[in-house]
Amino acid sequence: MTTRYRLDDLFIDVPRQRVERDGVLLDVGGLSFRLLEFLLEQGQRVVGFDELIERVWAPAVVNEETVTQRVRLLRQSLGDDGRNPRYLRSVRGRGYQLCAAPQCVDDTDGDTPPRRGTSRYLMVAGIAIALLAIGAIAWSLQRAGVQHALPPSPLLQRAAYYAGIGQRDDNERAIALYRQRLQEAPDDRDALIGLSRAFSAQVCLYNGEAAQLDRAQALAQRVIAADPDHAAAHAALAYSFDCRGRIDDALRGYERALSLDPANDGARASAAYLYERRGRLADALGANLAVRDPSRVRFLQIQIAANLDLLGYAAEAETRYRRSFQLYPDNVFSNLAWPSFLMRHGRNAEAQAALDEAMKRGTDHAGLHVLAAELAWARGDRDTAWREAARAAELRPQGSFAQSMLWSMSPVQPPAHLLRARADSLREGLRAGSDPFDGLDAALLLTMIGERDSAIDALADAVAMGYRDAAYLRATPLFANLRKSPRFDALIATVDTAIAREREAVRTRKLDLSAAP
Repeated sequence: MTTRYRLDDLFIDVPRQRVERDGVLLDVGGLSFRLLEFLLEQGQRVVGFDELIERVWAPAVVNEETVTQRVRLLRQSLGDDGRNPRYLRSVRGRGYQLCAAPQCVDDTDGDTPPRRGTSRYLMVAGIAIALLAIGAIAWSLQRAGVQHALPPSPLLQRAAYYAGIGQRDDNERAIALYRQRLQEAPDDRDALIGLSRAFSAQVCLYNGEAAQLDRAQALAQRVIAADPDHAAAHAALAYSFDCRGRIDDALRGYERALSLDPANDGARASAAYLYERRGRLADALGANLAVRDPSRVRFLQIQIAANLDLLGYAAEAETRYRRSFQLYPDNVFSNLAWPSFLMRHGRNAEAQAALDEAMKRGTDHAGLHVLAAELAWARGDRDTAWREAARAAELRPQGSFAQSMLWSMSPVQPPAHLLRARADSLREGLRAGSDPFDGLDAALLLTMIGERDSAIDALADAVAMGYRDAAYLRATPLFANLRKSPRFDALIATVDTAIAREREAVRTRKLDLSAAP
């Protein structure tokens, strides 16, 4: 079977899932690559919608609009113009056809494009807000682990394929397939790690039950018990901690994975996200820029945008956020990051328009409804704000912040002593290594009961543990009352000073921002 093709000036290497033009790697991966691969196999035959759905998407159930959208994304990745196509044309009423006959490349003839070093191109991205964009697609980390003697499994390959798509239904299919594989081979480490990561993703990305994180942790620890130096297992364990908000434990796990396998880009990008959460912005940007193969890291573009935004390079960040929003309509974090950026920078009307579009894309997430609640609250629409907060709490019942927001918008609130106790618990966890955002959660609870100084103390706890998003603190309506205090201005000045130190570290380390994908 042919595994390499030329299409006009493109070189396509199927096993490695690489598309190059003049030695430069293009951003074609996931379903876009699978669509291109199938079309290459058909030569110049016109391929209809039904056949594409059956051969590229099955067993997922999609419609023609999904196919059209994916074709548009593929064209964007290739730099093609649908009105004047060079690679892929629409045939009205029939389907799609390659514009030129693909040429098969003999694997033995040495006809490969010249390399120009490590090309940086975007496919994915880490997340600036909400949860961790954390992590690479499951199979990229599995490949980084120690290989064992079990033969390749079609079930395992199919599970990894679904885990890598990045949608809830496909992640559930991956879980089912990993479980089937473990019925066949209970000690298959790739299956154990894949299932661990899929369980974590179900909670972290798709509003799953928190109990799945216990299963994810146990599966990863099972592999580590058998092989203490298994890099991918340490990364999977870190991911389970990551999704619990146990940042320091997660960071130790990712760093352990990297020490065992320095080529593990997934662990590197995940560590970069947590460096950001701890306020180590130069370390975060450096780690993100050091990713060797950006196509294997699902959220890299957004992570770099977040680093740049926090460091004060807002224009550069905006370009990346906007492009990600345009290119990845099926990526929940792309859909969340762009309108959140706009809100944080005071552009609420634009943020609402972007959020309205995001809500239509079928990537429902608690973070989208939290943002919707804040925007509604800012414009004085209390009823909508309450409904959106209630939806966020419904989608993520194990999450504290959405529930706190719901209480703050409700006419009847829990007793003051209960809110204070919850705030104290959050601050205690923060000092023990939880996510700095817990300090904002505690501040919101204390604001509800009128303890403004204590609320600012909670924000100061968050800043001390690495929180650096001064733009959000200035913009969110949740802390409008706190912004009246001179202590709030002093807190923002502390953040600005910390940011200035990180910018200087970026300059000292001579990090090349132009090299970012």
